[in-house]
Amino acid sequence: MSKIILTGDRPTGRLHVGHYVGSLKRRVELQNSGEYDDIFIMIADAQALTDNADNPEKVRQNIIEVALDYLACGLDPEKSTLLIQSQIPELCELSFYYMNLVTVSRLQRNPTVKSEIQMRNFEASIPVGFFTYPISQAADITAFKATTVPVGEDQLPMLEQTKEIVRKFNSVYGDTLVEPEILLPKNQACLRLPGTDGKAKMSKSLNNCIYLSDSADEVKKKVMSMFTDPNHLKVSDPGRVEGNPVFTYLDAFCQEHHFEEFLPEYANLDELKAHYTRGGLGDVKVKRFLNEVIQQELEPIRTRRKEFAKDIPAIYDILRKGSEKAEEVAARTLAEVKASMKINYFDDEELIRSQSERFR
Repeated sequence: MSKIILTGDRPTGRLHVGHYVGSLKRRVELQNSGEYDDIFIMIADAQALTDNADNPEKVRQNIIEVALDYLACGLDPEKSTLLIQSQIPELCELSFYYMNLVTVSRLQRNPTVKSEIQMRNFEASIPVGFFTYPISQAADITAFKATTVPVGEDQLPMLEQTKEIVRKFNSVYGDTLVEPEILLPKNQACLRLPGTDGKAKMSKSLNNCIYLSDSADEVKKKVMSMFTDPNHLKVSDPGRVEGNPVFTYLDAFCQEHHFEEFLPEYANLDELKAHYTRGGLGDVKVKRFLNEVIQQELEPIRTRRKEFAKDIPAIYDILRKGSEKAEEVAARTLAEVKASMKINYFDDEELIRSQSERFR
């Protein structure tokens, strides 16, 4: 069986460092590993419209922002297929068929859906499209017969629902769809990077993000104003590392060579944490170190992004070609699904022959 990756992002804004450490960096590593036969990276604009239907321009404008972030981080259209979800009509048809395999109560129990509804204050006014987006996501994954889906930990319930749909479809209609496996970040700190304000989730709406396209000055300002241990009031006070966003970010970004370059009095992050815990190390010094670490990671990304932004028509051409290739793949899967469901009436020669004999 071919090894195929499907992953992507909703184009509701520029991508931030949470996206980067949670999935983007790993995607580039997987792309360059040579282990996969196909890699599909989706800009999920149709999914973004499920809770932005009254503001389509927001989604429209952010298509190019996400594409630029992808390319700047190292996704290569020669190695990965970059596509726009809405340009693959087969995904809508697959979603429609899968809806018959999922109950309303099962969707209501999906932890990711429940938390998203609560976060957006939808309650009883939830749009149907948003409510059913786990089914849409299952269509995205199965259309390309993805064997591997690299996502964050919060997407585990979504992948489990996809697996359930695959099993149900195959049990009812025959072995047709491929059951995917989730691939989580290797670094535990990257599972979910907190916001700069200490909130559990980095979110555009909460204004607690460090964007990949932020200038060096913007990054520094955000790092130096980050939430830390509220009880660490004086340098001499013992500090708490657990739940401290500054150290969570260091866990995600920091490597030993950073100490040699920017903080040579410490051998590694464990020594820095130990000093902070026992007291005698100020927040400002730790934040300055974190700023140096993040700047070194983001500077090449910023530079590449500016270069790609010089030729926007070329970016759209990459997305068009990727979408065309993706549609060809999705069309083949849809044909197989319709054959399994016995609704391929005009292609089923045996059906036509048997019906001809029946009415003789």
